[in-house]
Amino acid sequence: MKIALCQYDIKWEDKEANKRKIDSLLGKCKCAKEIDWLVFSEMTLSGFTMNTAVSELNDEDHAFFRGLAVENNINISYGGVEKGCNNLITLDRKGNRVNTYSKIHLYAFGGEDKHYNPGSAQAVFELEGLRVMPAVCFDLRFPYLFWNKAPAVDVYVVIAAWPMRRAEQWMTLLRARAVENQAYCIGVDRIGLEDKVEYSGNSMCFDPLGKVALDCGTAEGIFLAGAPLDKGLVAKTRERFPFIGERKNFPWQ
Repeated sequence: MKIALCQYDIKWEDKEANKRKIDSLLGKCKCAKEIDWLVFSEMTLSGFTMNTAVSELNDEDHAFFRGLAVENNINISYGGVEKGCNNLITLDRKGNRVNTYSKIHLYAFGGEDKHYNPGSAQAVFELEGLRVMPAVCFDLRFPYLFWNKAPAVDVYVVIAAWPMRRAEQWMTLLRARAVENQAYCIGVDRIGLEDKVEYSGNSMCFDPLGKVALDCGTAEGIFLAGAPLDKGLVAKTRERFPFIGERKNFPWQ
């Protein structure tokens, strides 16, 4: 499956402007016909706002992404709020919802816990043969969330609004989650300025050995990985280095 990541300068709390921007980026994307799965960043249409009236997705917002999926014959993952939860939503090529994951670890340092409800369950779903575990931004800092499902996962996908000043941590943690769990780890962040917070993108995909499969840098656009996500590489890596099976349950009594 060929993965593409979209990092763009989200216009603060302006859904319609951001829909137009996404349409424009996809229209100008020379590799659009090669994409199997397109992933967007956290709170895709609003930016990481605590204004729940704006971040909450409505029927028109969902219809926009369904239209993208059907018209372009691609799977899509996008972010937004539903019923007070910060969600990552995945659609198949026909626009059908495949999975909804609600962010478990809310970013209390930024007040997210005062405006949104935490999720209470992890998710693993299948997308065209790949076993996928979704996560949102701050979840990335909690490795147990990734270890917990590792044997049943081929690909981790993390959407985020991760500030530029901590970009090095973002990229390091993405690579760590890939290496320690011997799975692909995809991270999608935004670019641009959001109030006083600057974002640099640095959306990336690491393979099960921690090698860079895609590095979007800091430019705006839709970026396609050169090689498809390969479930066989995950299995081969785990067979050659069976580290997951050597994990222990802590604490020991």
